[in-house]
Amino acid sequence: MSNQITHTRSFSILTIVLIICFIINISLGSVSIPLKDIFNSIIGIETGQETWQYIIQNYRLPKAFTAILVGSGLGISGLLMQTLFRNPLAGPFVLGISSGASLGVALIILGSSFFGSVFAVLLISKWSIVIAASLGSFLVLISVMAVSLKIRDTMAILIIGLMFSSITAAIVSVLSYFGSAEQLQQYIFWGFGSLGNLSWNELSILFIIYCFGIILSISSIKSLNSLLLGENYAKSLGLNIKKSRLIIIIATSLLAGTITAFAGPIAFIGLAIPHLTRQIFNTSNHKILLPAVFLFGAIVMLICDSIAQVPNSDYTLPINAITSLVGAPVVIWLLVRKRKMIF
Repeated sequence: MSNQITHTRSFSILTIVLIICFIINISLGSVSIPLKDIFNSIIGIETGQETWQYIIQNYRLPKAFTAILVGSGLGISGLLMQTLFRNPLAGPFVLGISSGASLGVALIILGSSFFGSVFAVLLISKWSIVIAASLGSFLVLISVMAVSLKIRDTMAILIIGLMFSSITAAIVSVLSYFGSAEQLQQYIFWGFGSLGNLSWNELSILFIIYCFGIILSISSIKSLNSLLLGENYAKSLGLNIKKSRLIIIIATSLLAGTITAFAGPIAFIGLAIPHLTRQIFNTSNHKILLPAVFLFGAIVMLICDSIAQVPNSDYTLPINAITSLVGAPVVIWLLVRKRKMIF
C-alpha cells in the first residue's frame, strides 16, 4: 500500500514537472515572447503581435509536442528491447532499425548523383527523406521479423540485428566515399537529429503511428513481466514466446522507426531513460515502468531541447549532442550512487 502511495505521488510530481518543462520549452527561442502571450496563444486568445502567434502556433508548439513524442517513444522502445533481450545495453536501435533508416536517407542524399541532376532535385525533399528512412526501417524490420520466426534463441536475434547494422553502415560508408562535400554535409546534418522541422500535418502522421506502437506496448505488459523471469518460466506460464516477441519487435519498430524517419537518429534517450526510471521507481513491474518511462522520456527530451535552443539566439545546437552530454553524466552519477543496476 505504501509503495502504491509513493508511486502515485511520484507520477503526480512527474506530471507537474512535464507541464512546467513544456511551458519553459515554448517560452524559449530567438524571439522573446511574454509569458502572458504564450498562455493566450495556447488557449486560443490573440496575442499582442501576429508574428508571436505565428511563431508559437507553427513552430514552438509542434516542436514541443515532437519532443514529447520522441522522448517517450524512444524511452518505451528502449524499455521493450532491454526487457526482451534482458540486456541493460540494449536500446531501440539494436535491431538495426536506425541503420536501415540511415541507409534509406543515404541512398536519397548521397546516391542522388546516380539519378541525374533533374531527379536529384526531385528526390532530395523533406517527404522523400522521410519516406526513404521509413522504407529503410521497414525493410530491416521485415528481415528481423522473418529471422525471429525461425530462431528460438532471442539473443541470436540481437546479434543478427547488429549484423544488419554493420551491413547498412558499410553501404553508407561506400556511398559517403563517392558523395560530394555538399551531399556529405546534408547527410551529416540529418544525422544530428532535429525536432523543429515538423509541420502539424507531419506531426499528426507521426502521432497516429506512435499511438499504434503505444497500444502494442501496453498490450505487451503481461508478456514483458513474464519475460523478466526467463523464457522457460514464461513458457510454463502459458506465454507464446514467438507471438509475444513479434509484437514487441513490431511495437519497437513502429516507435523507433517512425521517430527516426521524422526526427532523425536521436541518441542516448532510448538506452538511458529506462535505467533512470528503474533507479528512481525501484521496480521491475512494467505496469508502473511503462507510464513512468513515458513521463521521464518526455521530460528529458524537453529539457534537452530547451538547452539546445540557445536563449535569445538564432543558434540551435544539435539535439544529439545535447542528449548525450546532458544525459550520460546523469546516468553515470545515478549508477555510482546506487552502486548497482536494477533490472
